[in-house]
Amino acid sequence: MHSPPVNFLGFFGCRFGMAEPSKVIHVRNVGHEISENDLLQLFQPFGVITKLVMLRAKNQALLQMEDVSAAVNALQFYTNVQPSIRGRNVYIQFSSHQELTTVEQTTHGRGDEPNRILLVTIHHMLYPITVDVLHQVFSPYGFVEKIVTFQKSAGFQALVQYQSQQFSVSARTSLQGRNIYDGCCQLDIQFSNLEELQVNYNNERSRDYTNPTLPPEQKGRSSHQPAYGDVGVAYPQMPNAAAIAAAFGGGLPPGITGTNDRCTVLVSHLNPDRIDEDKLFNLFSLYGNIVRIKLLRNKPDHALVQMGDGFQAELAVHFLKGAVLFGKQLEVNFSKHPNITPGPDSHDYVNSNLNRFNRNAAKNYRYCCSPTKMIHLSTLPQDVTEDEILNHLQEHGAIVNTKVYEMNGKKQALMLFEEEEQATEALVCKHATSLGGSIIRISFSQLQTI
Repeated sequence: MHSPPVNFLGFFGCRFGMAEPSKVIHVRNVGHEISENDLLQLFQPFGVITKLVMLRAKNQALLQMEDVSAAVNALQFYTNVQPSIRGRNVYIQFSSHQELTTVEQTTHGRGDEPNRILLVTIHHMLYPITVDVLHQVFSPYGFVEKIVTFQKSAGFQALVQYQSQQFSVSARTSLQGRNIYDGCCQLDIQFSNLEELQVNYNNERSRDYTNPTLPPEQKGRSSHQPAYGDVGVAYPQMPNAAAIAAAFGGGLPPGITGTNDRCTVLVSHLNPDRIDEDKLFNLFSLYGNIVRIKLLRNKPDHALVQMGDGFQAELAVHFLKGAVLFGKQLEVNFSKHPNITPGPDSHDYVNSNLNRFNRNAAKNYRYCCSPTKMIHLSTLPQDVTEDEILNHLQEHGAIVNTKVYEMNGKKQALMLFEEEEQATEALVCKHATSLGGSIIRISFSQLQTI
């Protein structure tokens, strides 16, 4: 299908500065939204991929093909076709490495030397992962004694201690590279260099299955304060900047500076006949807590939205600029006004229980993305049917695929619309509405297919 050129260097010398052909491909501009599976899909048509290392801190990746000719085929093809993933152009060249002999190590990992404790890193984590979820995944391979989860620059990680080394070897062999959920939450498993996990609390972040009498929290600690247990050491609550950076795999998304201190944004090109404060709240609350919203009466297609802090305002500007809503392409910029003065012409949301970032802020930052064709519905009634969900949403556009499922005993759904604008309209109109007696929550999903 893509035959290799006779003279590798003759073909690639001028384009890649006489780079020597290698079965290792270097990929640049790999944004936070790009997963391992996305890269695999880009290169699998050209041959077997034997190794893949994501260099998240550098927005890069290294990918090893089975042989040099497969790598040459890929680069030859993408010389004429610009490779793009999730709307982002990526740039490829031969790596200076002829072979990938190491993978990124973390402080607790030693790689391939067997041990009964596994270090698990979860990539492309679109759904929250708790101790209970991990126990369901790992317990089929042997008795799990302890699990500790924590957030590091590499992303969400966990330490899983088995009763014996035989169990951990079996689990790693079976689970390495697999997804917990379809298309996301990919497991990257190494053997840890720790000899014993210390677990002080039994809660959703850590669990000792050999000692069920452990307390759920340290005395005096709020049950909602994040404390990522790393072998028994509680980390302090992260400041906003660190929380966002951790949520995006150790670095802020491209285009996000993390230094903005302006909390209020100006939204223009609105459809004044269809927009109101609550609809704007439903859209902007995806990127942070909303303090106040004001529609400008003298400019009916303009509105001011005051976010909880400058980081959240920057996320909203970054992800919503150019979004299409009610037939209009939105313009979103920072306002010259530092805040919105309370008054009869403004709507106050500071105490709304619909603000999404009061708890688990780091988890919610991880789901921030531009509008997509796919929406995710949660807090659904347990007995809801697919037809009831469709009836609730289909006035906003053609729904081409659906998936209703349970996660941690709670009913959830994915709905794929034909057009992105239709999904955006469904979200702003139906988030926080009642379905079967439950107030449903809607967000954009980064999944492209169901």
